[in-house]
Amino acid sequence: MKEFFGFGGYTREPEGYFSAEHLIFVSSVMALMIAAGVIVGLRYRNRTEREKNRVLIVSAILIDVIEIAKIVIVCVRSSDPLGWLYMLPLFLCSIFLIALPLAAFSHGRLKEASLDFIFIFGLLIAFLGTYGAGNNYASYPVISVDNVASALTHAISGFAALYIAVSRMLSMKRKNIHITFLIITGFCAAAYTADRILDYNYMFMIRGDGTPYDIVYGWVNGNPVLYPIAVYLLFILYIAGFYGVFYLIRRAKNRKNA
Repeated sequence: MKEFFGFGGYTREPEGYFSAEHLIFVSSVMALMIAAGVIVGLRYRNRTEREKNRVLIVSAILIDVIEIAKIVIVCVRSSDPLGWLYMLPLFLCSIFLIALPLAAFSHGRLKEASLDFIFIFGLLIAFLGTYGAGNNYASYPVISVDNVASALTHAISGFAALYIAVSRMLSMKRKNIHITFLIITGFCAAAYTADRILDYNYMFMIRGDGTPYDIVYGWVNGNPVLYPIAVYLLFILYIAGFYGVFYLIRRAKNRKNA
């Protein structure tokens, strides 16, 4: 257990990014995530909205408890009393620590927009944060609290997105689109501000750090102005493209049923 939690430092060498151990572990977690999202979504599809919401409440509590426990463990084993400043919920996946509770406990348009945001980003976060987490799997053993907790929180994000879609909690109303853009804009602004103050890399807006963002970093030759702008614009383009494809599919489906 000491070795799993990393107290005193890991004695095991990291198996490595895209190693067999990494791929087997995250593929297993993703398979369970997909199965759970579809099965639970189908089971609750015809339930009342209140009953459907209970699954989101459990998901919101779990994702926050796991992440908080991980932060506490990492801070306890660190000798830096200010280490928590580098574990603030300011990564893309961290938005779900706020978005899931909002979806579970809020009402009206805020709830609708939160549900849509989770649907739009949930699976992207789940797969990028497991298969694309070169920063984690190159630094820590696969079976360690750092990687296991991270895999679980990313899987909960993906599960929530699948569950929302399959259980038909989705709205994707045009009047709420601007809220989705505001959420990601505010989060990027907060992350970039923290990066400049702390000399850190929240939301990977300073550099790629071994993640797929390295591709974007290469596109702009590491330009300190163009790189964060490019990262932000990719989020905006992704949201716009997601809405566009969703409405095209919905329109084609409606024509077919007409």
